[in-house]
Amino acid sequence: MDVQFVFDVPCVWSYLAYARFQRAAARIRAEGGEVTVRFRPFQLDPRATVDGEPKIDVLRRAFGAEADDAVAGIESKALSEGLTFCHRHAVWSDTLPAHRLIAVAARQGRGEAMVERLFRAHHTDELNIADQATLRRLADEVGVAWRDGGDDDVRAELARVRAEGVRAVPVFRLAGRTPHGALSEQTLYQEMSAPVAA
Repeated sequence: MDVQFVFDVPCVWSYLAYARFQRAAARIRAEGGEVTVRFRPFQLDPRATVDGEPKIDVLRRAFGAEADDAVAGIESKALSEGLTFCHRHAVWSDTLPAHRLIAVAARQGRGEAMVERLFRAHHTDELNIADQATLRRLADEVGVAWRDGGDDDVRAELARVRAEGVRAVPVFRLAGRTPHGALSEQTLYQEMSAPVAA
């Protein structure tokens, strides 16, 4: 099964969806199946800067007085799925450098591990995933050899994703189907196990 996953790293629903995908893919692989995933970039905020700003400030602008309750709710939801979200000191920054690193990692066969580490870096460790020193350290942790360049390729892929009509993430594309949102592990498992239409 070939899967496309369209996402952005700071998106909480993208992280939840990816964690569920990882579990579903592990089940299929344990049964002898093959799952390959192509990561496609999306930017929730193309105007975000490399230095970034506190994510809680961004959420308060978006949700107003309900921001703190929204953060508490998503942190509780994450815990119920074995994830730790810590958004009160997280950094909202440009995600193009992170997507570029994912593309580098994918070419080295380490895309899945790199995506998981970047999600955790943002949502749990509250790191600035636009900072080059941080990204170099994370690449080293995952066993990815750093490569400079590639910004234009990522921008071109971002444009292609937009041209395909994607306006929100996460989005999965598999076997001609395009289920949207943070699907359950069981739904993903069933979708990836379903026969491919002729």
